[in-house]
Amino acid sequence: MNTLQTILDWSEVWALLIPLFAWIIIKHPQPGMKPVIVYLLIALVLNVFGDFIAEFKKFIPTLPRSNNPIYNIHSLVRFGCFSWFFIQMGTTYYQRVQSAILVLYITLIAFNFIFIENFFNPAHLSGNLLTIESFLLLASCMVFYLALLKNDTSLPSKQKSFWVTTGLSIFFVINFFVFLFYVPLINENRQLTNWMWNFHNIAYITLCIFITKAFYVPAGD
Repeated sequence: MNTLQTILDWSEVWALLIPLFAWIIIKHPQPGMKPVIVYLLIALVLNVFGDFIAEFKKFIPTLPRSNNPIYNIHSLVRFGCFSWFFIQMGTTYYQRVQSAILVLYITLIAFNFIFIENFFNPAHLSGNLLTIESFLLLASCMVFYLALLKNDTSLPSKQKSFWVTTGLSIFFVINFFVFLFYVPLINENRQLTNWMWNFHNIAYITLCIFITKAFYVPAGD
């Protein structure tokens, strides 16, 4: 059981290696996937550092006492990269909708960290930040699916964007309530909160698998 938990705890690192290795070994071009690749590379660095702090802070006094700000930075990077991903692939109208979602995100996050939460809170990560990210990126996914229906795309599975968006949808549907109740629960039952985070890790593995599938969709399909 301890071995399985350790594997899950480090999944935020090793799961990213699956799509990154696929990107390296696949020879055909990856049009439209630059934002995703940028995300994977930045996320790998952040997650290695964050998990290293969590695992070894007791033994290395010079390490920061908390990796919560890293999770907050990761959330900002993820939203920025996938907003870029959605904006770059749509029509002018679609780009305007996604840009409006991005402006709303920036406004809500600025308000949150000015008046409500401390970005560098060592006690817990920002539940509001992660919940806002989940809700708005889910909205972006829904806009994408509506665009597919409107365009009457017969084989969406032949599009890289379909697989990335589906992975994101699964990730945020699972994690929306995890993020929403994370802070209240951590104050009441830290053990239950830690157990709930396993759902986040499983969803993250799923997201990485779907991104890997997107890399294998031939360019031009």
